[in-house]
Amino acid sequence: MARAASGPRSLLRPRAAEAGDADRRERRPLVLGLRLLATACAFVFMVAFAVVLARLTLHPSPASEALTHTNMRPGSSLRAYLDQPALRDAVKQIGGNLLLGVPFGVLVPLVAPRTRGLLRVLLLTAVVMLMVEFAQGALVTGRAFDIDDVILNTTGALTGYLLLGRRMSRAVHARRPRD
Repeated sequence: MARAASGPRSLLRPRAAEAGDADRRERRPLVLGLRLLATACAFVFMVAFAVVLARLTLHPSPASEALTHTNMRPGSSLRAYLDQPALRDAVKQIGGNLLLGVPFGVLVPLVAPRTRGLLRVLLLTAVVMLMVEFAQGALVTGRAFDIDDVILNTTGALTGYLLLGRRMSRAVHARRPRD
């Protein structure tokens, strides 16, 4: 009787064990040289992204000085963008801020594997984008702090992380299988 009760379980165990073995085989880390090359390339792209981010966000715009205003209420700028008669301007503002965060979500887990994870990427992106917005508002002529930009940049980074960053980081920095 005991054998009959454990029969179906014993049939399932090998399949589960095979599935676990397959998972372990798939998560084998890359050769050290490839890992270093992938991390170095990601680092170079991250530096290039930081330069582009600084040029786009920290470049003075004296002509816009009269139009700038600080926005501390989430959604306020989004409503203003969407209320504009030209849809193209709204798409440019919203889409641009979303796209600006995507490289961050893809590259950060590659450069710093300990930052991998939805919550970690969310927090790190929010902190970095808050610092950029604070710098804009405090130091740059014709620019202002906008909480909606932080939200859109962070959403873009999470999108990049979920679409590519997580998979790429797992491929490059996979955990070694336990024997």
